[in-house]
Amino acid sequence: MIKKEMIAMLLAGGQGSRLGVLTSKVAKPAVAFGGKYRIIDFPLSNCINSGVDTVGVLTQYQPLRLNTHIGIGIPWDLDRNIGGVTVLPPYEKSTNSEWYTGTANAIYQNLEYMESFNPEYILILSGDHIYKMDYEVMLDFHKANNAEVTIAVMPVPMEEASRFGIMITDENKKIVDFEEKPAQPRSNLASMGIYIFNWKTLKEALITNAEQPSLDFGKHVIPYCHEKGCPLYAYEFNGYWKDVGTLSSYWEANMELIDIVPEFNLYEEYWKIYTKSEIQPPQYVAADSVVERSIIGEGTEIYGKVYNSVIGCGVTIGKNTVVKDSIIMNHTVIGDNSELYKAIVAEDVQIGNQVRLGYGDEVPNDTAPHIYNQGIVTVGEKSVIPDGITVGKNAVVFGETSAEDYQDGKLLPSGKTLIKAGE
Repeated sequence: MIKKEMIAMLLAGGQGSRLGVLTSKVAKPAVAFGGKYRIIDFPLSNCINSGVDTVGVLTQYQPLRLNTHIGIGIPWDLDRNIGGVTVLPPYEKSTNSEWYTGTANAIYQNLEYMESFNPEYILILSGDHIYKMDYEVMLDFHKANNAEVTIAVMPVPMEEASRFGIMITDENKKIVDFEEKPAQPRSNLASMGIYIFNWKTLKEALITNAEQPSLDFGKHVIPYCHEKGCPLYAYEFNGYWKDVGTLSSYWEANMELIDIVPEFNLYEEYWKIYTKSEIQPPQYVAADSVVERSIIGEGTEIYGKVYNSVIGCGVTIGKNTVVKDSIIMNHTVIGDNSELYKAIVAEDVQIGNQVRLGYGDEVPNDTAPHIYNQGIVTVGEKSVIPDGITVGKNAVVFGETSAEDYQDGKLLPSGKTLIKAGE
């Protein structure tokens, strides 16, 4: 009988709708980050660095890029005979076939997978946060307190506490109560959506609550365990942790990587972030080009000027083109004499010559101001922007556009949305 002390279940099925066109064709955990990584690389690397060698990745929305990226887990040393990484999409069953309807429902549908490792503990993770965390230290805390459930929490400023699930604890960090997005928070310990359960406790809670619509950890499983009197503890984490669920937080997290002393260091020897890399030639920086405070991916060619930006792999930036405060993802080609300011450009985009992105005054976006804001211009993957086009702030372009899609053949004003049908 196989026996694993702790296995991880990584929830990576999210659509990430607040990332707008960045996730219209790709699951949020597969979105590129930091020049050469994808968001899911961070929790996967944390697992292997913490000695957790069995990870089930639960996928659902647009899983193709994620599945190809994970493959059999070689980059994370997760290609194991026993355990390793397994991609777990929803599947057809003989009685009824259903999508994963909530975070805990996805775990419930994979009870058999977990059972096959006969684990003592189950670590539940989500696939869309940027952080480094040693789950082994959290497990030691869980054991030391004889907890049945341990929830990772992070202190947040009191004025922001109403945005989170908040844990109220006693002096030993035992959870006495919790509130979901409370108007008057009684504590500032926010749940990070990272849980360690005793397997028996989790299994019973999932089976008992299986009929709940959209079975969820925060709404159903944790309250059930609490009411039953299971010992629940809060494990306090004080490192860097970023939810990159919105375009502005995604932009900020990328920009923080290029601070003079980055708060989140990608270059630590003892806690490496692993990823699947394409075989790329080295970067090429032309004689008269300028690169300042930027991350440049492998295989990228720069003939223009790049300031304060994160550039992916296999990107080309043309002559006299200026890229500033921007994120350019893999295999995008930008022509000559263009200017990009505070832009997020997805993968495989073609931008012509004399194109200007991020010009004019800030105007709220006309279709989704809650998504496209903070003056950022967003361009979805495989989009084409022809020569001589100017795009304003808080604007979004997605699809193969031509001059006639723009005002007077050359302008998309600030706050406007241009999404070609069929995208």
